[in-house]
Amino acid sequence: MRPVCCTASNWDSSVNRPIVRLYGLVLVLFALLVAFTSRWTIFEAASLRQSPLNRRALLQQERVQRGGILAAGGTVLARSVRGREGTFQRTYPTGSLFAQTVGYSYTDLGQSGLERYRNPALDGETTATNLQAILDQLQGKRRQGDEVLTTLNPAAQRTAAAALGEHRGAVVALDPRTGAVDAMASTPSYDPNLLRSSSAYQRLEQDPSSPLVNRALQYGYAPGSTFKVVTATAAIDTGQYTPQSLVSGRDGIMVSGLSLSNDEHESFGQITLTEGLVKSVNTVYAQVAEHLGKQTLARYMSRFGFDAKPQLDYPGEQMSVSGEHIGERVISPTSRFVDVGRMGIGQDKLQVVPLQMAEVAAAVANGGRLMVPHLTERIVDPEGRTVLRETPRVQSVVMKPSTAAAVTGMMEAVVGEGTGTAARIPGVRVAGKTGTAETQIGTAINNVWFIAFAPAQNPRVAVAVTLQDVPGQGAAFAAPVARQVMETVLNG
Repeated sequence: MRPVCCTASNWDSSVNRPIVRLYGLVLVLFALLVAFTSRWTIFEAASLRQSPLNRRALLQQERVQRGGILAAGGTVLARSVRGREGTFQRTYPTGSLFAQTVGYSYTDLGQSGLERYRNPALDGETTATNLQAILDQLQGKRRQGDEVLTTLNPAAQRTAAAALGEHRGAVVALDPRTGAVDAMASTPSYDPNLLRSSSAYQRLEQDPSSPLVNRALQYGYAPGSTFKVVTATAAIDTGQYTPQSLVSGRDGIMVSGLSLSNDEHESFGQITLTEGLVKSVNTVYAQVAEHLGKQTLARYMSRFGFDAKPQLDYPGEQMSVSGEHIGERVISPTSRFVDVGRMGIGQDKLQVVPLQMAEVAAAVANGGRLMVPHLTERIVDPEGRTVLRETPRVQSVVMKPSTAAAVTGMMEAVVGEGTGTAARIPGVRVAGKTGTAETQIGTAINNVWFIAFAPAQNPRVAVAVTLQDVPGQGAAFAAPVARQVMETVLNG
């Protein structure tokens, strides 16, 4: 009897089965290999590069020709210069003038300011996909960063820095129509070119005058009477008051169970809301704030941008929230810990940054519409193509145009006949408001403010100025600084 032999098809399938399984396993392993290598080289490359533990990425950055940062008009604020062994070193031609705003970029220190916020573009990471970047490396192409063109006005910045002088303080100037930042100065400043030495950075970090702090955006100070513009806006926009509404300006009125004084205990009878702003009468606006209530003031504060970090193209961790604070914690304006009467005159627990108060002036100037502030005008790749352009965007509608017109008239009166006369510009109608916040009880040492915009009927610049620990008031110290900066912008 002949043995039964397997057919050709049975033999083939029995032999092919292990080969198919092996082939499938190889495919799976290959797919896993591709997935894991792609994860780090393509999909999660950015997070790996940004890891503080990844020293290799930092060293690679030295071989990238980082894009430049330019002011409006082309002044170079930051650029990379080729050094030895094909590496590049960051330099800052304007020295300390734009230090806090532009920031720095060094292998050992990392980045700050615009250098940090626009790092992907400046470092050439946005020019192509990660896969394209790998292919470029294989072809021997050198990575090159994009150029960042800013809205900053060098003349206005120089004026602001010179006017601040030796004082600790800050100036922010905006175009209220677009939100473009013309100037952002903070003093004392520092020269970022010196930070190549780690010991130099440590000395600056330990300096009691805090030159590394951008006072235009960080920490914050009580705004004093400049906040009365917010209270006046809420009062008029809700229809509960007009600029001619009468309120008692008597000294020593009880607010939240405590007597409130006017400056130098000056006492008035029934005066209009406009007169109360012109003469900066505390008791008038404290009573208005109490009558409006916390909910209403909170609503208008939110529209102006309070209680949130500014929407500026700048690192969020380097900006502070303007609003009511208990210690380092921000609390709601409706909190039971808030004294609404004193908040309404810029006291209580308010801490604000100059950018926020510049936005208050800008919203009034722009007919009630607050524009998103921005430092970047556009970003251009190495081939000269514009890859990003910042277009004006409305952040919020704060008030009706009629309200903005009414508050503008009140602020014009402050400069024309009130506490802000030092901000007058010949031939130009200026609208403004002074502010003084006492820092040492029983002394004349104050943090002083001035906010303004001009020309009042067709505004092109809105400004906020603050100076810390000066022996006087906002009218004497801050208003002249604002006038100089506005004149520079308007004459540019």
